[in-house]
Formats: sequence, C-alpha cells, structure tokens
Amino acid sequence: MLKEFKEFAMRGNVVDMAVGIVIGGAFGTIVKSLVNDMLMPPIGLLLGGIDFSNIFLTLKGEVLPTLEAAKKAGSVTMNLGIFLNSVISFLIVAFAIFMMIKAINAAKREEEKAPEAPKAPPRNEVLLEEIRDALVKKK
Repeated sequence: MLKEFKEFAMRGNVVDMAVGIVIGGAFGTIVKSLVNDMLMPPIGLLLGGIDFSNIFLTLKGEVLPTLEAAKKAGSVTMNLGIFLNSVISFLIVAFAIFMMIKAINAAKREEEKAPEAPKAPPRNEVLLEEIRDALVKKK
C-alpha cells in the first residue's frame, strides 16, 4: 500500500496540482493584500472616507460604530464590507487566471501554427536522384 501511495504521489499530475495549489494560496494572499491595503482605502476615500471593513449591519445586540467593537460586544453582524472585499479579491484572481489561460492558449495556437520543417527524403531517393543527375550529365 505504501508503494501504491508513493506511485500516486509522485505522478506528474499530482505534483503539478500540489505546486498549483501552493502558488494559488500565495497568490491569494497577495490579492487579498492588494484589495484590502491598496485598492479599498483610496476607493473609500473617494466615497467620503468610508472604511469598507466597517460596513456591517447589526442583526442582534448593541449597535456599535466599528465591526471590531461589535464583535467584542458579542453582537451578531452581517459584514457587508468584508464580503465586498472578498468579491473584489475573487474578481481580481479570476481575471488573472483568465489572462494566464488566454496566454497559454495563444502560445499553444502559435505552436500548432508553426509549420514543420520538411523531412529529408529517404536515402534511396537521394541515391536515385544522384544517379539520374549523373546520367543527364553524360548525355
């Protein structure tokens, strides 16, 4: 059973998938930082100083000015700003993956379009052509 597991784990597709998952996770943290730290602050500033992480509805409990305070107080909240940040993160990741797949497909199409170099004729044809040319020269 250990041998079968080793064969499964060392298959090319499994290793490629594992690398993809690790890189995808790292890419996800970069996108999350991009959205939370780079995109949302200027957007919030343009919209009158809104901090999107503090856009929430209190469903039950004390209504407080920040999400952190509401959570500490034990209020039940619907976190709309955090959801919006997640949607924007998803859209950025989806667009990046779309662009990557598009580039890969374009590269594959270029590879398919590239004409193959003509194959060299078989040796016997080359010899027959040489014999023919030699006979033509004798005449």
